[in-house]
Amino acid sequence: MDPIEIEPSDLDPLDWNEFRLLARRALDDMIDHLETLRERPVWRPPTEEARMRFREALPRSGRPLAESVDLFDRFIKPYSTGNGHPAFMGWVHGAGTPVGMLAEMLAGGLNANCGGRDHLALEVERQITHWMSEAFGLPNEAAGLFVTGTSIANLLGLLVARNHRLGDGVRERGLVGGPRLIAYASASAHGCISQAMEIAGLGSDGLRLIPCDGRGAMLVDALRTRLEADRGLGLTPFLVVGTAGTVDIGAIDPLAELADCCAANDLWFHIDGAFGALLAFSPKLRPLIRGLERADSVAFDFHKWAHVPYDAGFLLVRDGSALRRTFASERGYLSRASTGLAKGETWPCDLGPDLSRGFRALKTWFTLRTFGLDRLGRSIERNCEMAARLAAHIRQCADFTLCAPVSLNIVCFSANSRDRDTVNRAIVECLHVSGRAAPSITLIDGVAAIRCAIVNHRTTASDIDNFFADACAAAREVVAGSRPAGPAR
Repeated sequence: MDPIEIEPSDLDPLDWNEFRLLARRALDDMIDHLETLRERPVWRPPTEEARMRFREALPRSGRPLAESVDLFDRFIKPYSTGNGHPAFMGWVHGAGTPVGMLAEMLAGGLNANCGGRDHLALEVERQITHWMSEAFGLPNEAAGLFVTGTSIANLLGLLVARNHRLGDGVRERGLVGGPRLIAYASASAHGCISQAMEIAGLGSDGLRLIPCDGRGAMLVDALRTRLEADRGLGLTPFLVVGTAGTVDIGAIDPLAELADCCAANDLWFHIDGAFGALLAFSPKLRPLIRGLERADSVAFDFHKWAHVPYDAGFLLVRDGSALRRTFASERGYLSRASTGLAKGETWPCDLGPDLSRGFRALKTWFTLRTFGLDRLGRSIERNCEMAARLAAHIRQCADFTLCAPVSLNIVCFSANSRDRDTVNRAIVECLHVSGRAAPSITLIDGVAAIRCAIVNHRTTASDIDNFFADACAAAREVVAGSRPAGPAR
């Protein structure tokens, strides 16, 4: 008999009650997982058995849903990155929240394509744009767009700046025969800025990396000198990228001074605020990013300090029409109507390159509305306080030395050893393998340093004290030539 006659033609459950029970159990299990994070190691290496489970042949016939849920529980959930754990400090990863998890489930159920059309999901995204314009001090005319993360948001911001300098006709004629465009960022800027120049066809050689001061912030006088020199060579400066929170040590460029420089030289002022832009949520810390309100565009992540589940990057552009002119495209299948589902003047697909887009705005809306900016701001403040606490421990310890100023939530330090590079790397590996903590390694003056990026809203003073004790123990074990022992907290 033809299989189509014995199998359902749709993909809905054969037994909705059975599915409901399984789904409720899976949700309860994930809530239990989040509630008991402290009881497990930060990270554990996947077993060979777990890896082999995901090397099976392409399935031609289906398997019971309960089997997949069981495989998730046994072989995926225990071997995650660990960024939900309060002792995860290696990278600037948001910790997520149960609220965000719930919103993800609801968004998955709707399965809305947020590229366009007339439905309420787009209004949610527009509300996020208005909220963030207000939070950052940008005008009502600003336009915003959800993307995967700040790396892509920086790329799109650069493309808007390129079109602003060369005119909208660059979309048709390309870069051939045009002026050589030059962009500027600090020597501590994220590598995605250079990559964006490459992708945009401007070349990484067109990015000038400006020296930084002792706190890791761009030297504006050095920027002005380089601008003058490049213009003298017949080049065309078009963009300055200010950083609000450098990836290595959390430094913030002098944004107000950069805004002055851009205004005086007719340059697009873009801010890479991946995590630092959200300092705007805290009245106490907001002065650190003074000048952000003058940016032409800001790229940032909700999935970092706002703890929205991955992924939820965002680009906000002061002149919304500039964003539309860069990306809007008239196609028959995107034509608009005065009524019906095709109603609407501006759709998200007019503001970026994606036609198919998930409902990232819902989990962000849930997060901002449930917690409010004040509570999120206090969580950010506490992370910075915990960084100061860890720095105080290090200053009072003969075994370690701070490697960089602690201006926000990132602490870089080193063992006091003749072979600091090797010892620091070994300490980090020991902590990872033990499951006790997860710092990372970065390079300070070409030498490996231990880096703690304190981002987790769950991290308390006790977690910091325990981490420092674990780091000291790991240092002793490394020097003694042993491995960390004992169960992970």
